[in-house]
Amino acid sequence: MKNRRLISRILIYALLSLWAIVVLFPFYWMLLTSVKSYASYNTEFIPKFFTLSPTIQNYKDAFSAVPLGDYFINTVIFTVLTTALLLAVAIPAAFAFARMNFRGKNIVFTAFLSLMMIPSELTVITNFVTVTELGMRNSFSGLILPSVMSVFYIYLLKESFSGVPEELYLAAKVDGTSDFRYMFKVMVPICRPTVITVAILKIIECWNAYVWPRLITDNAAYFLVSVGIQEIRENGFGRENIPAMMAAVVVICVPLILLFLLFRDKIMAGVARGGMKG
Repeated sequence: MKNRRLISRILIYALLSLWAIVVLFPFYWMLLTSVKSYASYNTEFIPKFFTLSPTIQNYKDAFSAVPLGDYFINTVIFTVLTTALLLAVAIPAAFAFARMNFRGKNIVFTAFLSLMMIPSELTVITNFVTVTELGMRNSFSGLILPSVMSVFYIYLLKESFSGVPEELYLAAKVDGTSDFRYMFKVMVPICRPTVITVAILKIIECWNAYVWPRLITDNAAYFLVSVGIQEIRENGFGRENIPAMMAAVVVICVPLILLFLLFRDKIMAGVARGGMKG
């Protein structure tokens, strides 16, 4: 019996190790390519899985050939403002569906959830026409406003809020606590892992956004890193300088990787709490 368990564990860890290698190899290859010189990369008829002469010149080129630093600042502004506005909208909406009683609440919530079945691609044209007619192209307002609403995040927060005992809400109302005060003093602290999860997922979503920023901005002053990487490919390094391109991609990926590593426990706890009720 013990031998079977030992063999089973060995097989499981072997498969997990193999899968980890498969998943992590593209990141290793990206990092390896970014420290190879342009000449050495082009002379490799058979790709090498290591290099004896790493260089950081590609990283210098990433910030000198194109305004990558400006793209970073634009992305940080877009990400922070969008995430803050999303939380300002999603938290009260989720609280209303979870705790407040009003006529037709279930019907409204069902209709609200039905919006999740509409592919986001179908709303791009409508949003583009609306933002263009309002004169908000090539502006942070045009970038941010269509991204501050998310049915999924409201649903995730609502399920987490519903897991808080209703007795706390009733006791707070007896003490004369307003709904707004109860929401921020009780509900948000108790459901902090879910709130943090929503914030991190939105940050990742904003950082990786490409279709909408590419469509609504044609002025380099408002390019995000996702759009800027294409600009780098077309007008910066050229299509053949793969090492410099990989250096730019590494610089763009590092903040998200660090964010996930720092808050991975909060993300897992938030998703688990959002999926359980009671």
